[in-house]
Amino acid sequence: DTRRGSEPAHEAYLRRVGERVRLARTRRGMSRKALSQASHVSERYLAELERGAGNASLIVLRQIADALGVEVASLVSTGPDLPPDAALILQHVQRLSPQELSEARQLLLRTFAQASGTHRRIALVGLRGAGKTTLGQRAAKALGVPFVELDREIERACGMELSEIFASHGQQMFRQLERQCLETVIERFDDVVIATGGSLVTEPGTYDRLLASCFVVWLTASPDEHMGRVLAQGDLRPMADSPQAMDDLRMILESRKPLYAKADAVVDTSGKAEGDAVEQLLAALPK
Repeated sequence: DTRRGSEPAHEAYLRRVGERVRLARTRRGMSRKALSQASHVSERYLAELERGAGNASLIVLRQIADALGVEVASLVSTGPDLPPDAALILQHVQRLSPQELSEARQLLLRTFAQASGTHRRIALVGLRGAGKTTLGQRAAKALGVPFVELDREIERACGMELSEIFASHGQQMFRQLERQCLETVIERFDDVVIATGGSLVTEPGTYDRLLASCFVVWLTASPDEHMGRVLAQGDLRPMADSPQAMDDLRMILESRKPLYAKADAVVDTSGKAEGDAVEQLLAALPK
């Protein structure tokens, strides 16, 4: 029964969660009995959980995390444990205002980012239909530099189309390939225009690498134009089996705006001819 974590990968994950619960408890000097009383979870169940034999529900994990004074995410994460300094930094930045966070990020970039070639690489972000491929190709030609479409690099590296990658290997594998291909492009080119996938900005590590290594431009347009351009290209996915497609697109755009807004420049292509949009994009680049 895979719900009980019977597969080897599931069993390993449950052991990992159990180890993190035990470590968090011992770090706080709490006995299992004290944690049981604070979380209202039985000692017997806690013992099973800590040895990797318990498959706790989200509610139970939340009760345990609250009693330990930690975030649920710290118990269930599949990534490595944060070094103490990183954990302390995270605690500090969580107290900063949005403006202070922006200033802190810029300070970190100026202090630690590799400045070499940063502004010679141009990366385009935005939703499908923003013009990343079309404008990116023309901008690259005008600048006399290569043009790279990251999604096509992923397909070449994997030997599969994006839809097949998602269907066969899932979101996690795609994100790993996306990061690997971005690293390859950055290492290969000092001068390049890169068109990224629309959702790259939702992967913090990959987006941070892009921002630190490229001059990033957010190509934006109105939701109607986004949809119209995608349909004009013969891509019916936005409308397939979804009468609320436009509402979904607006929701996606709204949810990603704070991420896209981290770009170094913004070019609004709404209502603009292709040539005018290219000129605006070139004008937004560092001299």
